[in-house]
Amino acid sequence: MSLKLPEIPVTRRDDLHNLEYVDSADLILFMAGNQFMVMEELLAAFQRAYPEVKRIFYETLPPGLELQQILAGGARFGGMEIRVTPDVYTAVSETAMQELAQKGLVNEYFVYLHNRIVLMVPQGNPAGIRRVTDLARDEVKISQPGPLEDITRHIVAMYRKAGGEKLVHRVMEEKRAEGTTIFTLVHHRETPLRIRKGTVDVGPVWATEVIHAQREGIPVETVDPGAELDQRDEVNYYVAALTNAPHPENARKFLSFIRSPEAQGIYARYGFLPHFPAPQ
Repeated sequence: MSLKLPEIPVTRRDDLHNLEYVDSADLILFMAGNQFMVMEELLAAFQRAYPEVKRIFYETLPPGLELQQILAGGARFGGMEIRVTPDVYTAVSETAMQELAQKGLVNEYFVYLHNRIVLMVPQGNPAGIRRVTDLARDEVKISQPGPLEDITRHIVAMYRKAGGEKLVHRVMEEKRAEGTTIFTLVHHRETPLRIRKGTVDVGPVWATEVIHAQREGIPVETVDPGAELDQRDEVNYYVAALTNAPHPENARKFLSFIRSPEAQGIYARYGFLPHFPAPQ
């Protein structure tokens, strides 16, 4: 029995790139969504290296939703069905890769990138947030990624390391009941918007999200939790080619490129932590 097709919310149209190529692509990429700000520059460099790969359809949706698409053989989007198998899938959860491996859909995968957690605050940091434990204060309003977002388990691990279960409970339960922890569905869109509107004081985000917001002209700053708390050693980005990839040769080209100094340098400029450091 085939799985029911998952639904891509119509509000996520911006995460379906080059949809006009969906049936004629030379390469299909399902990229973990928080890489969205890198993709235009990354793919321009890839196509300079491999100009024969002309048409690329790619998604920057949450990797859990992309995984559902792979397992179901497609997705619904508005009034259409997107029936594509990706050549390449990336995720920030090894569990997703293990599930695909168990089903014979990937043979191998590898880590190619890292990220870290920081606190995004308005320019000038009017609430005086200095450390992670400041989020427990009664008056501090937090834009907090919700339980379904991949970033959340890393944020909770940061809270636990900074202040134990007491801090986790305070931020995730007590302050939510009080109305000073406000969950998000798409943290990299909602948190900068809330900070710009002044409805929150702080939001834990990927370090890359602050850099992107600043480039977009949003007046935000970083409060850095420090290397002991920011989860940099735990946040891994995994990549794999699908065993049933429709364009296996182009998938191999992309996997080779993503390890290259050029690709890793592009990611570094957006605040990611490369897994393959450039040779000295």
